[in-house]
Amino acid sequence: MRISQIAGVFLLYCLLANITPAVAQDTWSLQRCVDYAMKNSISVKQQEVQKRLSELTYQQSRLSMIPNFSANVNAGYSDGRIASIQDNAYINQSIFNASGQFNMAGDIFNWFSKRNTIEANRLDAESNSFLLQKARNDLAFNVATSFLQILLKNEQLKVNEVQVKQTMSNLENTRKLVIAGSVPESNQADLEAQLAQDSTNLVTARNDVILSILQIKAYLNLGFDIPFAPEIPANIASLPITPLSEMDPEMVYSAALTTYPQAKSDGLKIKSAMSAYRSTKGQLYPALTIGGGLSTSYANNYYDPLTKKLISFGQQIDNTFNKNIGLGLRIPIFNGYQQRTNVAKAKLNVYNLELTRDQDNLKLRQDIYTAHANAVAALQKYNASATGVMAAQKAYDFATKRFNLGLMNTIDYITTQTKLYKAQIDKVSAQYDYIFKMKLLEFYRDQKISL
Repeated sequence: MRISQIAGVFLLYCLLANITPAVAQDTWSLQRCVDYAMKNSISVKQQEVQKRLSELTYQQSRLSMIPNFSANVNAGYSDGRIASIQDNAYINQSIFNASGQFNMAGDIFNWFSKRNTIEANRLDAESNSFLLQKARNDLAFNVATSFLQILLKNEQLKVNEVQVKQTMSNLENTRKLVIAGSVPESNQADLEAQLAQDSTNLVTARNDVILSILQIKAYLNLGFDIPFAPEIPANIASLPITPLSEMDPEMVYSAALTTYPQAKSDGLKIKSAMSAYRSTKGQLYPALTIGGGLSTSYANNYYDPLTKKLISFGQQIDNTFNKNIGLGLRIPIFNGYQQRTNVAKAKLNVYNLELTRDQDNLKLRQDIYTAHANAVAALQKYNASATGVMAAQKAYDFATKRFNLGLMNTIDYITTQTKLYKAQIDKVSAQYDYIFKMKLLEFYRDQKISL
């Protein structure tokens, strides 16, 4: 591939890069990304549904304290032979009859089983509120992480673009020296090969930017055909980061226990299970209930036995009006040991949730200590890579002078240039890795993340 072909390919990618900002003038800040994700994320909507379902269960259990009321009205029509109430002779007669009842039933005392059920459902609803908060916090962190990835890929793209420009500049100077007969033509061929490799790296870097944008669009539930241009900070080094010295892992863990929604949810689920256990245990004992009702009826063959006249509708309603009230004592005696088994299961459920809480806290602590260790290593790696860039830049500047004077062959020069390129990429990657590790620790501590 000659220089004209390579330059043409590079020019095409530059043009494509310049087109993108023109299409996507509207930039996305991190806060805008988070706000949009909160409104459109499917996972958050699903957790909102779970929260609403638990609230409905709680509301229904509260209403269960109100006695049950029911009413029914029955009406019927019959036609055929029946015994006459006047002389007991069989006659053909059409009869219409109707009746109505109103009933009430409720619990007076059931060893607080219902109250404990209500408390269990209330705590469960509150627990789901924290799970919703956790879903939102996790989404915000994932969006911020993805946003950081976009910034990293853009920085790596810039390094690749500079690398290609430097190689093209060196190739152009070498071409002039070859024409003048100062250097062999093999120098030009070596640089053309290097430019081809650098152009390939540039294509990969551009694709990495595209893939990172697709990832954040997935978190946002944003159409993949909608333009997305991140609001890139002018200086990534100016991002506010808590000093590592203030991020003692045990301190972060203690703070996380008070802010981490999962920890709060676990605690509420245990309390809910304890209330459910007391509710189930209460069902082992007798329950006192109350019931009552009103009823009346009417029939068009209801005659006065003395006058043999049909009794009026109003008088029938009054004559058949009935009132009743009563108390009931429900005593569980034997039901195949089912209720005691339910009590044992409820008690084991409490213990299981306590184990789940302990497991979650253990994982949280391990994750925090791991994140802290990774942050320490990331900082050390960044400092080392920064020193490496300085050394590689000096070596490259010195090599450039020697190469331009014809005192260094092309292979050695390209090797020096590649080392600088790799050192720059390593520094950018290490910088963003350190920022990510510190933001992760901040997230564990405060359940918030900002750039």
